[in-house]
Amino acid sequence: MEKNRQNAAALLTDCCEKMGVPLAEEQTRQFMAYLVLLLEWNEKMNLTAITEEREVVLKHFADSLSLAPAIGQGALSVIDVGTGAGFPGLPLKIARPEIRLTLLDSLQKRIGFLEEVTAQLGLENVSCIHSRAEDGGQNPAYREQFDLCVSRAVAALPILLEYCLPFVKVGGYFAALKGPDAEAEAAESRTALEKLGGRLTEIRDVDIPGTDLAHKLVFIEKTAPTPPQYPRKAGKIGKKPL
Repeated sequence: MEKNRQNAAALLTDCCEKMGVPLAEEQTRQFMAYLVLLLEWNEKMNLTAITEEREVVLKHFADSLSLAPAIGQGALSVIDVGTGAGFPGLPLKIARPEIRLTLLDSLQKRIGFLEEVTAQLGLENVSCIHSRAEDGGQNPAYREQFDLCVSRAVAALPILLEYCLPFVKVGGYFAALKGPDAEAEAAESRTALEKLGGRLTEIRDVDIPGTDLAHKLVFIEKTAPTPPQYPRKAGKIGKKPL
């Protein structure tokens, strides 16, 4: 087990070097503690279908960190919508400890896990919020309060935009981790962008060293306030995307 953990740490360190996100020894230690907690809690509740340490490092940690070079340095306020087991928000926080992070998820059990990880890793300026995205987007405490919203949710981009753009300040950004169909989803998002106050600025190809994952990062700038009727209730968002 200890040998596996050492191999996982070495793999993460090497992968991050190649991605331009070098980790200090303490950050690597935090990632390994996160890994242990994820696998321990996963035996009690469904957090991830990925349970091999190598796969967690590559498909959760490194994949999430593909965003780190794009967000740069500085004490940005960041919200991760539909964070699940903390991806991509917590890896970004470990690699960029200066950010102020809010993790939002609709399941209280997952919030309990995220609070435990935050405490065990000694992370500061992290808030774990139990809320549905459409409710959080209408809450004045969170609406248009963030420099950056991130999401690795599997919903199509027009749906994700309605869930996520309401959280972003004018002048801020929404960054979505998407699969190989990102361009097609972006083309289907023109109406949603117009209605929600967003503008597509870039679709960036991402290579995760050691994998054949074909991922893309989609960046949306918030150019105008989101009209107050958005986000709608979840049923409408899913059944009638903008």
